[in-house]
Amino acid sequence: MTDATLHELLPDQAVRRLELRITRRVDGLLHGDYLGLLPGPGSELAEARPYVPGEDDVRRMEWNVTARTTVPHVRQVVADHELETWAVVDSSASMDFGTAQLEKRDLAVAAVAAIGFLVARSGNRIGAQVAHGGGLRRIPARAGRPALLKLLHELLTLPRTPPGGPAGPTLAESVDALRRVARHRGLVVVVSDFLDGLDDQDAPTWERPLRLLSTRQQVLAVEVADPRELELPDVGLLTLVDPESGRRREVSTASRRLRERYAQAAVAQRAAIQAALRRARVAHLELRTDRDWVRDLVRHVLLQRRLARVGARAGAGGAR
Repeated sequence: MTDATLHELLPDQAVRRLELRITRRVDGLLHGDYLGLLPGPGSELAEARPYVPGEDDVRRMEWNVTARTTVPHVRQVVADHELETWAVVDSSASMDFGTAQLEKRDLAVAAVAAIGFLVARSGNRIGAQVAHGGGLRRIPARAGRPALLKLLHELLTLPRTPPGGPAGPTLAESVDALRRVARHRGLVVVVSDFLDGLDDQDAPTWERPLRLLSTRQQVLAVEVADPRELELPDVGLLTLVDPESGRRREVSTASRRLRERYAQAAVAQRAAIQAALRRARVAHLELRTDRDWVRDLVRHVLLQRRLARVGARAGAGGAR
């Protein structure tokens, strides 16, 4: 049985399958601490110690001890324990689309599962906020594997919104609602196709809430996409259904001009999403239903790890 039937499995079976695949694959591709996925060095103060030129960041200088001893000292910090991770999951009708290995909704749950299993290993808490046609559902942040499995079970059993059904909260509203309750610094993972609010002429409606959230939290935007959203195949007469409004339209995919215009519009749409995420100053990870999403996630973690090392070396060089 393949991942294409993930939503057809019983919830407990789907959760076990996700855990088995993720833990096996991630353990084989990642080694050591998953630096870059979680916030960097903590801010809990420890003891002061003498400053080491070339190794310590001058921004951590402990001026009171330095003045008292006349010897430069820095304040050590220890990594924050039980960091809080939140997943903002878009479960609107457009997420029910999928023509490849997974539906976008399944891929969103898989992304939350992968990140959850990574952060749970250090005893960190993880919670979720889901926007769907029935409203806004908040799953409290808790630590431990049983809590994570329960969270994934709830995501998998969430009722689907029928085409033309209640729209529910927008992605912007969901992000803004989490910003008001996530008071502790940590990681926020926003999983969506980011198609909501793109009609705004100035910027997507979710851009400003994301930018405000990123001023206090480390934010990772996980964009899920399907290949048929990027290009239209030549399959003759095709009936298209808008999952949000339920409107139907028949188009002839035999038209080369139509397929080219569709591809151009899709490229422009993705470029607008990427530009808005850059302006919001959040990390961006694209997952596709027709690709190896575990490898894409690991590649992102490794990239963040390298960037963190480069930043640490730059900081050490600037302190000399």
